[in-house]
Amino acid sequence: MPSSEPLLQVRGLQGCYGPVRVLHGVDLDIAAGELVALVGANGAGKTTLLRILSGLHRASAGQIRLDGADIGRLPPHRIVAAGICQVPEGRQVFAPLSVSDNLRLGGYAQRRDPAWLERRLRFVYDLFPILAERHAQLAGTLSGGQQQMLAIGRALLGRPRLLLLDEPSMGLAPLLVEEILRVIGELNRQGVTILLVEQNARAALSIAHRGYVLETGRVALAAPAATLLADEGVKRAYLGY
Repeated sequence: MPSSEPLLQVRGLQGCYGPVRVLHGVDLDIAAGELVALVGANGAGKTTLLRILSGLHRASAGQIRLDGADIGRLPPHRIVAAGICQVPEGRQVFAPLSVSDNLRLGGYAQRRDPAWLERRLRFVYDLFPILAERHAQLAGTLSGGQQQMLAIGRALLGRPRLLLLDEPSMGLAPLLVEEILRVIGELNRQGVTILLVEQNARAALSIAHRGYVLETGRVALAAPAATLLADEGVKRAYLGY
């Protein structure tokens, strides 16, 4: 069950690309053990928010705290070491490297604990047996669904305290979407805290504890996922009915 104390606390977050402001004072809380869905239209600022949380894009204002520690000015490698690991939009696996090498690169920050890395590698292979079967295959030759599994597995090798998932169902067939979302729900039940950005709002909210609706860089709604699924405005704007 989620903790009552926030693992991640975001206050007044602003993000810009040159003179264009994309995020306008976003507030966000995620408790340890939660699965939180972030939904919104294309261009709402969802990916920018994840990039700022990962240190890949610098916020222009605001505060980010992980378990009480201010991480807003840390470089990406230190944010990963602190426990925030991202599965990026489009998967972005290392195409010329093998499945095994991709996974081991994900565990670079944990290299001083080789015994844990080996256990975690076995865990990922149990989670995604196709990756075990194809451990020596070049990542660029995998199917889209297999590459998504690899991207998730690579992030899990980073020992995430908070796993950021950016559009994991993008470009996948419906059966693969169902499988990826099942795995995300299972990881959360095993204790992984997750922030899920997903265009398929109904699917994301169906497995989440809570949800945020982002509209043009602002949080328009924040509520339990079941409440958002029943909200008439959310239904019309994001759920297709």
